[in-house]
Amino acid sequence: MAAKSPVAFEPYIPASNTSLREFSARGVILGTLLGMLFGASSLYLVLKVGITVSASIPVAVISLTLFKIATRFGVKDATILEHNIAQTAGSAGESLAFGVGVTMPAILILGFDLEVTRVLSVALLGGLLGVLMMIPLRRALIVAQHGSLKYPEGTACAEVLKAGASEESIAAHLQHQPASTGIGTKVALRATSAMTIFVGFAIGLAYKTGNIALKGWKEVSEKIFGAPLQSGSIAAEVSPELLGVGYIIGPRIAGITFAGGVLAYLLLIPMIRFFGEGMTSVLAPGGKLIKDMSPNDIRSAYILYIGAGAVAGGGIISLIHALPTIWRGMREGLRDFSGVKSGTQPAADRTNVDLPFKWVLIGIILLLAAITLVPTLKMNPLGALLIVVFGFLFVTVSSRLTGEIGSSSNPISGMTVATLLLTCLIFLALGWTGQTYYVMALSVGAIVCIASSNGGTTSQDLKTGFLVGGTPKYQQIALFVGVIASSLILGPILLVLNNSGTVYVPAAQVALGLRVSENQIPKKPRMESLKGSQAREDNNSYLVWHKTDTVGGPAGKYLVDANGAAVWLVDPGINGVHSKRPDGSEVQKYQAPKATLMSYIIKGILDRQLPWGLVLLGVMIAVVLELAGIPSLAFAVGVYLPISTTTPMFIGGVLRWYIDRKRRKHLQAVHEEIDEVALAADADRSPGVLAASGYIAGGAIAGILIAISAGFFESFDLRITQWAAANNPFYHGQNADLFSLLPFAAIIIILFLIGREKILNPKPRS
Repeated sequence: MAAKSPVAFEPYIPASNTSLREFSARGVILGTLLGMLFGASSLYLVLKVGITVSASIPVAVISLTLFKIATRFGVKDATILEHNIAQTAGSAGESLAFGVGVTMPAILILGFDLEVTRVLSVALLGGLLGVLMMIPLRRALIVAQHGSLKYPEGTACAEVLKAGASEESIAAHLQHQPASTGIGTKVALRATSAMTIFVGFAIGLAYKTGNIALKGWKEVSEKIFGAPLQSGSIAAEVSPELLGVGYIIGPRIAGITFAGGVLAYLLLIPMIRFFGEGMTSVLAPGGKLIKDMSPNDIRSAYILYIGAGAVAGGGIISLIHALPTIWRGMREGLRDFSGVKSGTQPAADRTNVDLPFKWVLIGIILLLAAITLVPTLKMNPLGALLIVVFGFLFVTVSSRLTGEIGSSSNPISGMTVATLLLTCLIFLALGWTGQTYYVMALSVGAIVCIASSNGGTTSQDLKTGFLVGGTPKYQQIALFVGVIASSLILGPILLVLNNSGTVYVPAAQVALGLRVSENQIPKKPRMESLKGSQAREDNNSYLVWHKTDTVGGPAGKYLVDANGAAVWLVDPGINGVHSKRPDGSEVQKYQAPKATLMSYIIKGILDRQLPWGLVLLGVMIAVVLELAGIPSLAFAVGVYLPISTTTPMFIGGVLRWYIDRKRRKHLQAVHEEIDEVALAADADRSPGVLAASGYIAGGAIAGILIAISAGFFESFDLRITQWAAANNPFYHGQNADLFSLLPFAAIIIILFLIGREKILNPKPRS
C-alpha cells in the first residue's frame, strides 16, 4: 500500500510562532524526575506481572498541575510546549523499564550474576539506539501519514495538553486558529486534575507502608481447600498496584489472566495431588513426596515448568499471529524510510526541524562501538551486527505499529522472541553453545527489545509534539536526557529488589553431597560471602559456582567451600522459589514471567537441558487455547503467576468494566453524535484510570523503598513482625485472612467512587 499524500495540517501552536518558551530547564528536569519515578514503578510492575502501563498522560497531567500550583507563588506558568517537553522526557522511563524487566532477570535463570553495569549498559545503549533509529522515520510516519496513522496514546496526550493549556498558549493558538478540531467530535471532555493521581499515589503509598512495613494486616489472604479438592486454593494479594493494573488493562485481559490462575490452582495442583497422593517415591523434578507437599511446593516443583512452557508456547504463537502485521509494518516502514520526504512544510519550519541526520549516524556508530567494547555484554562483531539488523528492523516495525494499534497492543515481546530465536539458531549453527554465548544472545535480545520499545514510545511523543506544535529537535534531546537519567536508576533498583528477596538455602536441603569438580571451577575463581540478615549466621567466604545442569541438584548459583562441597544455594529474589529463610522469616519474590520465556528460549536451543515433559504440557495448554480462540499468552502468564497476583487484577478489571459501561451510557445520553474514538479517549483519561495510575505508582514506590530500607532496619522489622504476630489479629490468627480483606475493600470502594465521577462539560473558551 503506497503512502498517502500528506494531510494539510495546522498544529495547535503554529510553526510561525516562536515566542512561546519550549525547551526550558524546568520542563526537562520535571519531566526527567517524573520519568524516573514512573520508570521505577514500571520496573517493579513488570517484575511482578510482566506488563507496564503508559506514563505519558500521568506525567502530562502532573506537569500541568504542578506548574499551575507554582503560579500561586509567583512562578510564571508553563506553556503547552514546555509541558510537551516534560511529558516527552518523562515517557522514556516506562519503555526502558519494560525492556529491562522482560529480559535482564533471565540472566539469573541462566545461572549468572545480575550486575549493575550489565543492566545500565543494555538500558542506556538500547534506549538511545531506539531514539536515534526513530528520528529518520519521523517525517515519513508522523508527518506524511498524519491522516492514516493515528498514534492513539500520542493523540490522547495531546488532547490532555490542549485541555490544560495556559492562557498564554491559548492566546497563541486562537490568534491563528480560532476553532480547535480536537479529536473530531463535538464532545468537550474536561481537563482532569492531577489531584486524582496525587490522591491515588498517597493512598497507594500509605496503604503499602501500613501493610508491608508496619505489618498492619496480612499481605496475602488465602483459603486452602480440603478433599475432594485437596490442595486447591484461592488467594489474593491485597495490593493497590495490582488492583490498579487490573483497572487499567481492563476486564478482558485481566479475566483471561485470572483464568490461567484458576486452571493452575483449582485444577492442575489438585490433580497432581490426587494422582501423586499414593506415590512412595519422589517424582522428579520435585524434591519430596507429593503427599508431603503444600500447594506452593507443588507449584514450585511442577507448575512453574508447566506455566513457563505455556508462556513460551503462547509467546511463539503470538509471534506467529503477529508475523503478518510485523511483515506489513516492516514493508511499509522500510518503504517510508527509503522515501522520506519533507512533506508540505519547508525544512526551515520550526515544527519540522530534527537533529541532523549525520549526527544520528555518528551516534549509532558510537553506540555500536560501545556495545562491542562493554565487557559484561560478552559481545563480538557478529552480535553487534545482529543488533544493527534486528534493531533497525524492529524499531521501524514498532514505530509504525504503534501508530496503527497503539503502544499497549504493540507486540514488543513477540519481536524480542523473534530476535532471540533467530540469534540462538545462528549461534547453534556456528557451534556457539557455551555459557558466554548465553549472555551474548540475551544481550542482543535485550538491546533490541529496549530499542524497539523506546522507538514506539518516541513515535508517540513525536506525534503529540506534531499535534500541539512542538519542535522535534527539542523533543529528541529531551528523550536523550530522559533515557540517560532513567538508565542510571533501573540497574540499582533491579539489584535491590533481587537482593532483598534472595535466600541462602543450605545445599544439604536440595542437593545432598553435591560437589564441584576441578574442571567446573572457573579459571579466575571468584569469592563471595553471604549478604543481608543471613550473613550473621555465616560470615565465611566461599567460591562461586554457577551450576547449569540439574544433575545431583537444581541448577543455579552455589557457594562452595575450599574442598569443593556445596554449602549454600543462592536462591534469587527474582524468579527464585524459596520464600522463607532458615530462621522462618519470609521474603518478597518477583516472578518476571516474560524473562522466564526469554531464558527458556536460550536454554532450550543452546543446551536443551529442560524438564521437557512438563514444559511441553504447558505448550499444549497454549495450543488448546488458541484452537478455542482464546489469547494464549495472557492465559499462560496467569498459569505461571501465583493466583494471589491475578485475583486483585481481576477485581480491578471487573471494576473498570462496570464503570466504563456507566460512563459510556452517560456520554451517549449527553452527546448523540459521539463516536467510538471519543469514547475510548474518555475511558483512557478518566478519573478512574488516573487514580489507578496513582495506586500503581504509590504502591510500587513504597515496595521499592521498603526493599531498599530492609538492610538498614532489620531489627525494627523483626520486632514489629514479632509484635504483630502476637497481638494483631489482622496480621496473624485464624481470622487474619478475612480481616485483611477489609482495608483492601476500602481502596476498592475509593477507586469505585473516583471512577464513577460524572463528566463535567466546561464552558467554551472565549
